[in-house]
Amino acid sequence: MQRALIILALGLTLGLPFYLRPPQVSAPRVAQTLVVITPHNEAIRAEYSRGFRDWYFARTGQHVAIDWRVIGGTSEITRFIESEYLASFQRYWTQQLGRPWSMAVQGAFANAAWQPIGPAAATETLELSARRAFLESSVSCGIDVFFGGGPFDFIRQAAAGRLIDSGLKQQHPEWFQDDVIPATFTGEAYWDPAGLWVGSVLSSYGMIYNRDAYARLGIAAEPRSWEDLQDPKLQGEVALCDPTKSSSIAKAFENIIQQQMQLRWEQLATDTSRDRASWESQAVAEGWVNGLRLVQRVGANARYFTDTSQKPPIDVIQGNSAVGLCIDFYGRGSYLATARRVNGAADRIGYFSPPDGTVLSADPIAVLRGAPHFSVAQAFMEYVLSMDGQKLWNFKAGVPGGPARYELRRLPIRRDFYRAEFATGRTDPSVNPYAATNPLIYHPAWTGGIVAEMAFVIRVMCLDTHLELVEAWREIIKAGLPPAALAVMSDLTSVSYAEMQGRIKQALSAKDKVEAVRLARELAAIFREQYLKAAALARATPR
Repeated sequence: MQRALIILALGLTLGLPFYLRPPQVSAPRVAQTLVVITPHNEAIRAEYSRGFRDWYFARTGQHVAIDWRVIGGTSEITRFIESEYLASFQRYWTQQLGRPWSMAVQGAFANAAWQPIGPAAATETLELSARRAFLESSVSCGIDVFFGGGPFDFIRQAAAGRLIDSGLKQQHPEWFQDDVIPATFTGEAYWDPAGLWVGSVLSSYGMIYNRDAYARLGIAAEPRSWEDLQDPKLQGEVALCDPTKSSSIAKAFENIIQQQMQLRWEQLATDTSRDRASWESQAVAEGWVNGLRLVQRVGANARYFTDTSQKPPIDVIQGNSAVGLCIDFYGRGSYLATARRVNGAADRIGYFSPPDGTVLSADPIAVLRGAPHFSVAQAFMEYVLSMDGQKLWNFKAGVPGGPARYELRRLPIRRDFYRAEFATGRTDPSVNPYAATNPLIYHPAWTGGIVAEMAFVIRVMCLDTHLELVEAWREIIKAGLPPAALAVMSDLTSVSYAEMQGRIKQALSAKDKVEAVRLARELAAIFREQYLKAAALARATPR
């Protein structure tokens, strides 16, 4: 009897919750699945999943789901895409076309330097044949859409042939006008002329800082320029990200360098006795060195160089670092929500984007070659660029047309979004990126072709030799910034603008990747020796 009662009680304990639970509504049957690879965070993914699902159902009567592929930052994404296309094209070339694989084929099929023109000739080279076969194929990496990241990566993917025309420009020509999505702004391209990619949201760069940390360090003025990050009082207090791992931070460093080029350009432009080409060339070369020197000193103040751009804002909010370099939406909104939960830290956190020190870059979206769900990919691009999709970036949560839960606080790319009629619904009604009075104008010819080389040099100059750099900077500060020691530490002869365009670019673009490794070791040895010598000179300086 007792045993029977125990069994009955156990049965009621296990079964009663199921009996009393409310009726379950079965999930709608998904007719379409879209595969999207992205560096965007969870909040963006959640809002665009919901928004696109509702928009697509209203238009088609079909349910759609997004299969998000999140493997890291844009640099990791591009490496993944490239490896997947390599494997896919190799199968296509050998199994479907029945042709032998070789290093020549591998080096040519995605190389923009090989451009087949007209029909294939009987004497066409193997390289041109491989390139033609790829561009005429529907070889796939298994992913439909590449969503988010910097324009540099999308331009590279487009040149390689991995992006295809979504048809959006033909479908909505009225969107591709100066009063909606301009072709360029502040020198930055906002969409590809062939329709291979389109910017969806704008990004600028700045500094997130902790006011309590600044008070602790005895720094009265809040940071208002990139130069402020080289303050000797900030030793070990600057949070930075490795530019070879984050395209957004690489862009921020490029902005710092371009600003120095622009300043030098303005100084030399007053000399009316010289032609423009002459002084512009000098301004670019000297501005490059000035910019790298500034980056070097900021790197000397760095607490670390992390692999992810999301870590510096978190550390600044928690007070582990005084200031960090970050993309605007981390500083403006995304992490301030976190700050409010950390003992009211929002009042202690500031963000500033130097108006004359950062461009407005586009975060693009594109359809990938061989997209398994091409029509849904087209629809997703249309949604993201429609006003319905654009409102998610900067509308308040809960207002009609806005996000359901997360306020993304990013700046939509559509110029007509900044009309007065939307002001009450916006999270940042006073911000209009198109109304800036003195923005930095980006010159692609100056650094656009050496962004990867720039990130490589910064890594070698500041990361690989960080211990020696920090020690040299510490000794130089203790000695009162002696010019002789500073000159040795800041000697950038080995990475001058001419060197960047010459042997450094050649080494990084060489088929044999050992060349890049060899060069990294050589340059690291040069900088390490300079830093050790600079530290010794500083110690020997009379005090």
